[in-house]
Amino acid sequence: MMINFPVFLLLTFFHFTSCRATTVLLDRNLAYGSPFSGHTQGDPFNTSVLLWTRAVPVSPSNTTQLPDQSVPACLSFAIYTSLDLQGEPIDTGEAFTSYDVDWTLKVEATGLTPDTKYFFQFSDCTNSSSVSPVGTTRTLPSPDTPAEEVNGGNPITLAVFSCSQYQAGWFNAYGYAAHNTSAEIFLHLGDYIYESLGDGASIGRQTLGRELATVHDYRQRLNQYRTDEGLLAAHSSGPWITVWFVADQSWKAGTADSNDSAIGCEFSPSGACFTDRKLAAVRAYHEWMPIRQVTVDDKLRIWRNFEIGKLLDLTMLDTRQYDRDITDVIINTLAAYPNRSLMGIEQEKWFFNTLSQSQDRGAAWRVVGQQIVFTQLNESGDAWDGYRANRERVLGYLYENKINNTIVLSGDSHANWASDLAHPNDSTTYDPLTGQGAIGVEFAGTAVTSDSSFGTDISPAAADVKSQQYVAANLDLQWSEGSYRGFFTLVIGPEVLNATYYAMKNITFANLDGFASANFVVKAGENKISRPVAGGSTLAGALKFNGTEGH
Repeated sequence: MMINFPVFLLLTFFHFTSCRATTVLLDRNLAYGSPFSGHTQGDPFNTSVLLWTRAVPVSPSNTTQLPDQSVPACLSFAIYTSLDLQGEPIDTGEAFTSYDVDWTLKVEATGLTPDTKYFFQFSDCTNSSSVSPVGTTRTLPSPDTPAEEVNGGNPITLAVFSCSQYQAGWFNAYGYAAHNTSAEIFLHLGDYIYESLGDGASIGRQTLGRELATVHDYRQRLNQYRTDEGLLAAHSSGPWITVWFVADQSWKAGTADSNDSAIGCEFSPSGACFTDRKLAAVRAYHEWMPIRQVTVDDKLRIWRNFEIGKLLDLTMLDTRQYDRDITDVIINTLAAYPNRSLMGIEQEKWFFNTLSQSQDRGAAWRVVGQQIVFTQLNESGDAWDGYRANRERVLGYLYENKINNTIVLSGDSHANWASDLAHPNDSTTYDPLTGQGAIGVEFAGTAVTSDSSFGTDISPAAADVKSQQYVAANLDLQWSEGSYRGFFTLVIGPEVLNATYYAMKNITFANLDGFASANFVVKAGENKISRPVAGGSTLAGALKFNGTEGH
């Protein structure tokens, strides 16, 4: 039997005295089980979780013998309700991994209790003394759990991230969220890794390899990212829900400078064309990220919905790759074309149906996670600004169907924004002072490390000048901030949702030095940021109205 082969394993999340602490790793995600024919409502997500780890054969101790990578590695897992792993495990199992999938492993723990925290551990099937540190995860509540009973009657906290460029700085935002907030679920809205090399040597963050093009390149970059202690802390603290990790200016058939033409293929040092690179990235993504395929026959579909009791629906969209029309890189040359789409017909129809089904089933909130800024800023065509008719279709659907309590989450822009959702710059139907006429709210977050879109290393004072210009020029935009790197959290209860933005003070070395820069309140049924916005003041950025204006 294969499990009796004398394979020596280096488990990336496993502790050995010869391993550096920075190699400790465990990823996981909320699981949605294998799709079923005709099952269109999605999986319950309440009795199972997906657990991830990685095992690599290494040379036997005190030898230079190369490991036999042709032999699959067997791992076992056990999941418990107690941190000390006492008593009978709720679920156990064994599974093999191999060179073909870069020694990564995803297993589904089943038969779990809804809305419950769990602790789990992996081990080597052939050596039960080789065990991992204990990981933490949780199940979702059943879809019919009353909103006031979700999470034991306590608000649930989501931490939201985007744009983590290794060479630009240390991933302190992840560590801060894991150690200094009550985050229970971690969302990542894009650019989990970057394809570029950059120059991070001066701060100990030089990337390995080259501009990413092959499966090996993507695997190597993901492996390097997983040495960051802040990222490891977040991955070991709770389940993750993610979208595609590579984003900039991409669409279904290329990027700003890469496609399948002769010239487009020359963009990569390897000479690889866009589709080849895309498929390599998709393969590595499904190997390394704690996500299961939504449908058996479509690895490119990642749009999906999570029913978190009757407290909220978390709807994750793909506004990057699935069926997106070409990016409007030169602003306003293509943006107004009525047939342009960010999502494609299939996903757009599914999204609208999901919004209506969420409201019909009595969910208190509709939280939409997607990659790019929704609010009009006239700053980039690589945003909903470049697909204005599609944005109007979304707003029109919300208004016409009276879909309440919709919160759009966005990343990508490398700056912070808080906005009411309304028809862009239409003062006849929306009042920016009171928020009257809005149909929802957008919270868009800055980068974990990537340079500010306001300017590399821009000071808070200089960034605030630009923020003042943005909030003055865009009717719906209530707050802007562009200097600090960081993340934000949503604390969600049946009647109130709080968004708190966190700023990291220094990302040139590993630390947990940060502060809450702004806090926003949304009350159920109001469809706007509560006035006065942010209580009338923030510790960074610029508000449209300071003090106590608005009500």
